[in-house]
Amino acid sequence: MKGGPRKGRELPTVVWLAVRDYLHEWQMSVCFILALAAILAPMMVLFGLKFGIVTSMVDRLVQDPRNREVRPVGSGHFGPDWFEEMRARGDVAFVAPKTRSLAATINLYKPDDVGPSKIVNAELIPSGPGDPMLHPDAPKPQKIGEVIVSDSVARKLDATRGEIIDGSVTRVFRGARERVHLPLQVVGVAAPGAFSRDGAFASVALLDAVEDYRDGRAVTETGWPGEEPYAGERWYPGFRLFARSIYDVAGLADTLQERMGIEVRTRNADIEIVQSLDRNLSIVFWVVALVALVGFSLSLGASLWANVDRKRRELSVLRLIGVRTGGIIWFPVMQALLTGIFGWLLAGLIYLSVESALNHMFSGNMAIGESICRLLPEHYLGALYLTLASCVVASMLGGFKVSKIEPSEGMREY
Repeated sequence: MKGGPRKGRELPTVVWLAVRDYLHEWQMSVCFILALAAILAPMMVLFGLKFGIVTSMVDRLVQDPRNREVRPVGSGHFGPDWFEEMRARGDVAFVAPKTRSLAATINLYKPDDVGPSKIVNAELIPSGPGDPMLHPDAPKPQKIGEVIVSDSVARKLDATRGEIIDGSVTRVFRGARERVHLPLQVVGVAAPGAFSRDGAFASVALLDAVEDYRDGRAVTETGWPGEEPYAGERWYPGFRLFARSIYDVAGLADTLQERMGIEVRTRNADIEIVQSLDRNLSIVFWVVALVALVGFSLSLGASLWANVDRKRRELSVLRLIGVRTGGIIWFPVMQALLTGIFGWLLAGLIYLSVESALNHMFSGNMAIGESICRLLPEHYLGALYLTLASCVVASMLGGFKVSKIEPSEGMREY
């Protein structure tokens, strides 16, 4: 019709009328908003608890490199090619050869205080660049005369970074007890959790030298006497190996056990518990969320249907002046979207207050930086997307009712 709104202005006109009507009947609009917030806020709190608890547990697993360690059971026979193959794998973060446990010990003490109480028998731990048990920015032992001592050794010797301590190795050779000494520079002190016993992180060269000396061989690099030095490829009975992430542990362990026949031990059971908890909580959350969203969509759809039925005369007048069906359907859709946006905002405010209260209540049981309830910005946007999608689906009932209104109904009312 000539007097009707132009084609390009139909949608703005209907949207403007829908907003005006939504604000005019503010009591009913507030009820819709409160109903949505009453459903959405508990869902956000539930997901925040699930995400916060699982994330904190995963962070603890990730931050503790011991959970990524793959330890061999018993002794094996590992050569240079095997270690090169492991270093080339994408799921391996660090690997180093280990000598025999009985040979990998050394006595440490300060040269200016050789009393028995200051002598520490320490385990030698093969280390080097990329060792996950050491701080990534700290220097690593790369030379035969460098070590990083464990926290217990540092306390017993009162040793600090940069100091020179004495390392001594003993052996029984040709019926005589012998001892050699080697000055060792402390290039760092490991964190308390890196090694719980008396130990020293050292280069593989130092472990090789100590093992060779105890086997009666001479060590050219340190000047230790003995029989012919070791020559040829060196094979090791064990290794230190760490996966790149906790999610690589299971696959790496399976490869070592099934393809290579190497029996290993891991902490994969702890990792699987967290992953199982994450899966189960996700299933529970989505089941509850789906039931809640379907219930709200049906409730909102029924309300929009009733609202459209109450305004049949007014909406038929719009049809009468030339507003097409495709344009007038936006009337219930726009009101549903307004309910979704305001309901989401209110639910977000309720969630933030509950989140703050829960995190404060359980702060004593959480580590620094952890939270029991937490949502990321993308979670808020995801909640908004799902809310608006459910509102649009709900508005289809009202849209269907609107599409059935004939322009003549407005004339019959007058």
